[in-house]
Amino acid sequence: MTTINKSAKILVIGGSSLDILTIKGKDHYSPGGAGLYTALAAAKSGADVTLLAPLPSPVPATLLEFSVHVKWIGPKVSSDELPRFHIVHANGKTKYKRSFFGAEGAMTVEDLPDDFSEYDLVHLVPLGNTIKQLEFINICRKRNAELISAGTGKPLIEQGPELVKDVILASDIFFMNEEEANAVYPKNTEFRCATGKHIFVTKGKNGASVFLGEYQYLLDPKQVNVLDPTGAGDAFCGATISGIAQGEHPVKAAMSASVLASEVIKAVGPEKLYTKTKIRTNNINARVLVNHDKVQQTAKLISEFESEKPYNFIDFTLPPLTHPLTVEYFFVTVLQQFSLWSSKEKHYHLPLISKIAGNELKGAFYLFMAYKQKLDEDPNFFLAERQAELTLNELRQLFLSDNKEDVMPVLELHLDVAKRYGKTMLELGWTPQSILKSASKSKRPLATFLAKLDHVGGYREDPLRKKSALLAMILNNRPEKYFEFGKMESLPPIVDYHCMRSNLRMGMLDVRDEILREKLERRELVSASEEREIRFAAYQAVEKLTDLSGRTMATVDEYFFFSRKRCPEMSEPECASCSADPICAHRKELFQPVFRTDYY
Repeated sequence: MTTINKSAKILVIGGSSLDILTIKGKDHYSPGGAGLYTALAAAKSGADVTLLAPLPSPVPATLLEFSVHVKWIGPKVSSDELPRFHIVHANGKTKYKRSFFGAEGAMTVEDLPDDFSEYDLVHLVPLGNTIKQLEFINICRKRNAELISAGTGKPLIEQGPELVKDVILASDIFFMNEEEANAVYPKNTEFRCATGKHIFVTKGKNGASVFLGEYQYLLDPKQVNVLDPTGAGDAFCGATISGIAQGEHPVKAAMSASVLASEVIKAVGPEKLYTKTKIRTNNINARVLVNHDKVQQTAKLISEFESEKPYNFIDFTLPPLTHPLTVEYFFVTVLQQFSLWSSKEKHYHLPLISKIAGNELKGAFYLFMAYKQKLDEDPNFFLAERQAELTLNELRQLFLSDNKEDVMPVLELHLDVAKRYGKTMLELGWTPQSILKSASKSKRPLATFLAKLDHVGGYREDPLRKKSALLAMILNNRPEKYFEFGKMESLPPIVDYHCMRSNLRMGMLDVRDEILREKLERRELVSASEEREIRFAAYQAVEKLTDLSGRTMATVDEYFFFSRKRCPEMSEPECASCSADPICAHRKELFQPVFRTDYY
């Protein structure tokens, strides 16, 4: 796996409970508690998890299994002091007949560690008291907590929604359900997630919303038979923070978490979180599947290549060596690496190819040259202030061809992306140099770099981080070595349309759905869900390629990027001269998904 942080450490503050669950009129005695569900789900999703909560002596039999999966520390108490809840599920609604917070509510700051720096993320459950939760968050922050997550509950909101808003502002990541969100922000009239924060709102059978600053991503609902909805939100929370702590994009982490949560509610209590069986959270569907045999063959092919230095991103279209604004240039230009093609009558029409600075250039290289000309004549153009105030005419002039033709497709979308970038960078008070400096000083430079870009407009919106990973790779591969990764860090897959076209034609992806296959053959516009399935499958395939080949993502990416010459968009593939010819499925009729996005 290309997971960035395989040993992510999470501390969950807030504990377990002894619950009575009334389901279909029948009482079930079950372990419970927001801390227990969150910690178990985070551990099952791959993190090293510690729970800080009142620790009963002796541990009740119903909680013994929990301590096998999660390290449990905290003040010693009697089992009678543990929180207890009686929860009734009936007619699609949940009612608390009894709520006893017990020793959890009696925890004080003295129970907290003196230093939180060993943890990648600290999560605080409601603790039965918003004031205490806020106090604990502030202490965690003062004691070097790197990333702070929190959640709320109906009893806390009833104590005062304004206090819950204070908790949201004090934390980096926040979780609540739709009912709670409506209670804190009536009719959503006041709701705006601040730049630099992530908020997750679960909606039961209607999926979930992920807010990355002002940007909202809607997660598709999972259709399952619900037996016990207890702890579903906490399980979603635990799996999400586990993914984030391990270096995943918040939306991608939430996608996996929603699958796990949908499994949890099929059984009573946390039973599914105790099993050793791995809950498969990959995007598995009937329409597009990874062909693992073909992936293995391709990995062997890549592994046998003679060792080559990755492309160093030095040529006539790019800033010369040691140019003082190279970093700023790449932050702005990589941002615009998307949708460099035109459509006609709901079909793919032509790629961007035109003459600029005396050279006929295609796609990314045309864009690089346009920005290089701007770098020479107006260096301040690359500052966030200028990008935030950019006008359509200014951008149009930048992209004009030598014969003064307006050749850039969807110019308005490119303008929107530039303005989002400038606006969020100003709101955060960041510069490209400050991002690099902060990332380089951290324990996991690449993970920190990508996580920071998850807050920056134009980069944050893509769950697969194509542009973010590409930017990291460029800054790492340039001769100046603007950015060094950590020893155990590797780039995630960089999935653009060249990569997807090669994956489809070589046979690494099998399109099982005939309607979708016909759309690809006709180069017809696909739906958002169809595009997502193809792209996520390609991500999985390329991720396996790096694992199996032993080559870096930079090498694998270069292989697919330059395959555009061997297997081009607008002419017949040159199979005879292609190294992949012996193993290729030769599905020449297939094309990349035709879908307008600002991701790639």
